Amino acid sequence: MSVPARDPMTRDERRAGMSLAAIFALRMLGLFLILPVFAVHAAHIPGGDNLTLVGLAIGAYGLTQACLQIAYGAASDRFGRKPVIVFGLVLFVIGSVVAALAGDVQTIIVGRVLQGAGAISAAVTALAADLTRDQHRTKVMAMIGSSIGLVFALSMVAAPLLYAAIGMDGIFWLTALLAVGAIGVLLWVVPAAPPVPRATGRLIDVLRDGQLMRLNFGVFALHLIQTTMWVMVPSALVASGGLPMPEHWKVYLPAVLLSFVVMVPAVIVAERHDKLKQVFNAAIVLLALVQFGLWLVGDGLIPLALLLTLFFVAFNVLEATQPSWISRIAAPGAKGTALGVYNTLQSVGLFLGGVLGGWLGQVYGPAAVSLFCGLLALAWLALATSMRPPPLRPAAVGR
Repeated sequence: MSVPARDPMTRDERRAGMSLAAIFALRMLGLFLILPVFAVHAAHIPGGDNLTLVGLAIGAYGLTQACLQIAYGAASDRFGRKPVIVFGLVLFVIGSVVAALAGDVQTIIVGRVLQGAGAISAAVTALAADLTRDQHRTKVMAMIGSSIGLVFALSMVAAPLLYAAIGMDGIFWLTALLAVGAIGVLLWVVPAAPPVPRATGRLIDVLRDGQLMRLNFGVFALHLIQTTMWVMVPSALVASGGLPMPEHWKVYLPAVLLSFVVMVPAVIVAERHDKLKQVFNAAIVLLALVQFGLWLVGDGLIPLALLLTLFFVAFNVLEATQPSWISRIAAPGAKGTALGVYNTLQSVGLFLGGVLGGWLGQVYGPAAVSLFCGLLALAWLALATSMRPPPLRPAAVGR
């Protein structure tokens, strides 16, 4: 059934979307800032000559987050969203402080493990679902997803400048400060959360739900593809695009910004005209085309920039629509648990993507990475085409 054309978001829905996006942005900016500079910094501290330890310091966050997302989501169903989110952000602050005070790679790994232990993504997205009606939920998820893309682009620009100004320990201290700011936004800006049904859903019920598990496979595939791409794209921009590493932001930033211009109308069509499944599948098709384009083209600055822009279009649309779909079909008392499974598979995809992308690129070359990702996207499309469109369940939200 079509959604009425004139049904604007309420004031509280807009406030929830912007404030929860800010929490994600403040947390993710701190994480992204180390990516362009940590390997260079690690070469100058004890243990930094061991590339396995350097890689573990970068990836440990995703691994521990994957282990705890379900627990945090289920805890938010039982104890409420905000207390669980505050607890996770406090752990994130502690981990950032440990990393800031570290004098060697091993201690930084401990800090990164603690950062990952603050696995709040499921609880935050469940809170976003609680505070919005179905017909506007994808817009709110788009705000959150867009904030992640935007701070990623910002981190590519800011990280080298910040490292030169305040060093790696300063970046970790800044990360802790940003997380404290996120706690303030949660407590004083995010609208009051409605009562949460007390964990009436069970994990086994979520795992047995074919619709939910297809979406979980989708987020696993999406983030595996994303990570494998960043194993090869920077070197491709240097080798075949002729763009030095410090100037990569000149490609990333316009690509992200242009992708927003395309993503917003797509989300509006999905919501206003009840075309979520069509837009979702079209984005998967675009994702597959980008991977096959990278496989066939593979070099040249302009083709790479164009394909990256199209990738961000597909990625941002999928990042917005998938959690919205999950929240619509999960049982009310198991939303946090369902989103915990979802975010766990997301984190596993991030972790495995780096490992698999590095292995494929080393053994078979960059083209094999793109071909694998294209085939994975086609497998995802095959699963997604038979999914049932999510129902709309109007919910009262105060103005």
